[in-house]
Amino acid sequence: MNDADRDTDVLVVGAGPVGLFLANECARRGIRFRLIETRTVQSEHSKALAIFPRTLEVFDMAGLAGPFLEAANRVTAVAVITHGRPLAHMRFEPHESSYPFIAMVPQNVTERLLLEALRRRGGEVEYGSTFLSAETVDGLVRVDVDRRGSRASLRAAYVVGCDGAHSAVRHLLHLPFEGGSYPDSFLLADVATNEALPANELQLCPSELGPLAIFPMSATRRRIVATIGAPEGDAPSLDLVRRILAERAPREIEALSLHWSSYFRIHHRHVGSLRSGRFFVAGDAAHIHSPFGGQGMNTGLQDAWNLAWKLDLALRGRAGETLLESYGAERLPVIRSVIGTTDLMTRAMGTPSRIAQTLRDAIIPMVSRLSPFQHAFVERLSELGIAYGGSPIVEGPGRRYWNESLRGGAGIRERYLLMIGDDADAATRRAAEALVARFPDVLETRSASATGITLVRPDGYVAYEAREGDAEAMDHVRSLLERQIN
Repeated sequence: MNDADRDTDVLVVGAGPVGLFLANECARRGIRFRLIETRTVQSEHSKALAIFPRTLEVFDMAGLAGPFLEAANRVTAVAVITHGRPLAHMRFEPHESSYPFIAMVPQNVTERLLLEALRRRGGEVEYGSTFLSAETVDGLVRVDVDRRGSRASLRAAYVVGCDGAHSAVRHLLHLPFEGGSYPDSFLLADVATNEALPANELQLCPSELGPLAIFPMSATRRRIVATIGAPEGDAPSLDLVRRILAERAPREIEALSLHWSSYFRIHHRHVGSLRSGRFFVAGDAAHIHSPFGGQGMNTGLQDAWNLAWKLDLALRGRAGETLLESYGAERLPVIRSVIGTTDLMTRAMGTPSRIAQTLRDAIIPMVSRLSPFQHAFVERLSELGIAYGGSPIVEGPGRRYWNESLRGGAGIRERYLLMIGDDADAATRRAAEALVARFPDVLETRSASATGITLVRPDGYVAYEAREGDAEAMDHVRSLLERQIN
C-alpha cells in the first residue's frame, strides 16, 4: 500500500479518552493519523473517574503516566457499608504493580492531559468535524466528513470508531449492540463534602432503594453515583443528593455544595464483532455497562492499547490477517467479563428482595476476610488479572508482563521482546540471535533476571514462555511469529 494513495494511515473518529489515547499511540509510533470530533471543544464534564493500576502501567509504557499521577487522588481501600453498618473493608494495594492504588482523575482532566500530550507530539484534534459515511474502495477507506457545514472526503488505510455509545461508525457497519438496559435512571453528582470519610477510601453502599457508590476525588470532593427511580427536574439538585445520601450512605458524610450533576440511562451492551474489514470500534462505541466498578473508560483505553500495535505492524506490511483478527478475539472475552461483573455488582447492591439482601449482608463479611477472595477482588478490579489465554496469537495463559525496562514511552514500542534469562547458555543466545536475524524489524532480545525465555508482545503481554530456551522453545517462538507476521 503506497502512502501517496491515502491522506492518512488511521482515521480516529471521536476525541474522548479512547480516541485521544489511540491518537497519542499513533503519534508515538510515527503513524500518520487524523482525529475528528463533532464537538467544537473538549467536554468540561467529568463522567469517568477511576484509573486502575493496569491502565496506569499502560500509560507508563506509552510515556503518559507522570501528569496523571500528579493530578490523581489515590485510593487504597474499598469499604462496603449498608445502612451505616460496615460489611467489609478491603485494602487495595496490589504489590505486583508499580501502581498499588486507584487513581481518581476526573474525565475532563484525563481528556485535557491526553490532549496536551498529543499536542506535544505534534498532533491535533479536528473539532467540528462529523463522520458522515465511508466505504472501502480499492483497498482504502473513503470517508465523507462534514467540517463545520462543508462536506469533504479523505482516504485512510483504517478507520477506528471511538465515537461513543451512539457511534456513527458502529451504525454504518450495522454491528448489533447486544444486551439490555437497566429500568432505573442513574444519578451522577460531584459534590463538596465534609472530611468525615477517608480520602483514600471508596465506599460501595448496597440498599433496597438502589445501589450507591462514593468515589473520593479529594478530601473534600466526591463523586456520587446512584440509581434513582424517577428523575426530579432537569438535573439532580443538592437537596436530592442529600436525601439519597441520608437514605443510603454512611451517616457521617455531608454534602455541602454541588459542583455538577446529571441524570443518565445505562445499558449493558456490546458488539458481536470489533472489526469489519478496515473498520474497528473501541470504547463506548463497542461496549457500555454499569458505572459501578468504574471499568468503562479503563476497558476502552485498553481496547486502544491492544489495537494500536497491531495497526502499526499492519501499516508496515508486517501484520497477517490473524494478527488483525486477534483484536476482537482478545478483547471481546474481556468486555463480556467486565459487563458480567458490573451487572452482577449493580443487581446485587440494589436487589429489592429481602431474602437476597439478608444473604448478601451475611456473606460479604465472611468472604471479604478470606485471602483468596481479597486477591481475586483486587486482581479483577485492578485489571492486572486480564490475560489473553486462548488468543490465536498466544501460547499459554497470555499473562501480563511488567518490568522496569518497559517504562517511560520508549521501553516498548513496535517490536516483540524475547527476554533471555541471565542463566541462558551460549546455544540459547545463538538461537535467539538467529531469530532476530529472521525478524529484524519485529523482534529484539533483552536480558531478564527470570530463567528461561519469555516472548513479550508490544503491549506488554506474554505470547509464549518456557523454562528452558532449548531448540523446541525457540521453534515455538518462530512458529508464533510466522503465524502473525508477514
